[in-house]
Amino acid sequence: MEEQLIISEVKDNIATLTLNRPEVMNSFNVAMVNALGERMAALRFDPAARVVIITGAGDKAFSAGADLKERAGMSPEQVKAFIFNIRRLMDEVEQFPKPVIAAVNGVALGGGTELALAADIRLASETATMGLTETRLAIIPGAGGTQRLPRLVGRGIAKELIFTGRRIDAREALRIGLVNHVYPAQELMPRCRALAEEICQSGPIAVEQAKYAINRGLETDLATGLAIESNAYWLCIPTEDRLEGLAAFREKRKPVYKGK
Repeated sequence: MEEQLIISEVKDNIATLTLNRPEVMNSFNVAMVNALGERMAALRFDPAARVVIITGAGDKAFSAGADLKERAGMSPEQVKAFIFNIRRLMDEVEQFPKPVIAAVNGVALGGGTELALAADIRLASETATMGLTETRLAIIPGAGGTQRLPRLVGRGIAKELIFTGRRIDAREALRIGLVNHVYPAQELMPRCRALAEEICQSGPIAVEQAKYAINRGLETDLATGLAIESNAYWLCIPTEDRLEGLAAFREKRKPVYKGK
């Protein structure tokens, strides 16, 4: 059943995870939250996967958020458990040691936008629509949206979008810094793969430590952030990859990094 909910492929050091419920706009039910968490866990220590791309099946939606039909049948305790699990999933995506690219290929609302926010880099199709629409349902974003959106686009814009539950198109998302780039629909996945391939040319341990330093450093003061950066740098020094990078530079060739 997992393979039906999450389509997973690893090719040329790039893992692609596709949310596979296109008949319901790839909305998150309990099973898909669990399946995505299990796939991410499996990729964490897989040396064949250096970058992860997450996208949605079909051409209409990345993810429309929580499956509200399933939600309607839940008790308050079950809703609490679902919110806890999906929030934990978003934390795992954000803290995943390898770069995560969100390929926002259509509608991304509520938890769909929150999943994109948890990724490191967001590329969107011209057809994408994004928004944290929960207040329209008399609830609030519960999978990190109230915290990640203002850190990305600023407090004032985040409050406006969350208070109103407004949906924005891809160009507006680009203008406010919610996504990095916008492409025609047919170009989105090739562009994502091209970016992933470019990242794969860098040393895997260095990329992992750079992600750690950025994520942790931004949550503290500058002096502490610089100390985090320094410690992350020290971890790169004794690696085989660092010596390979120096040798490749000296020999005027492309380095072959092994993540060691």
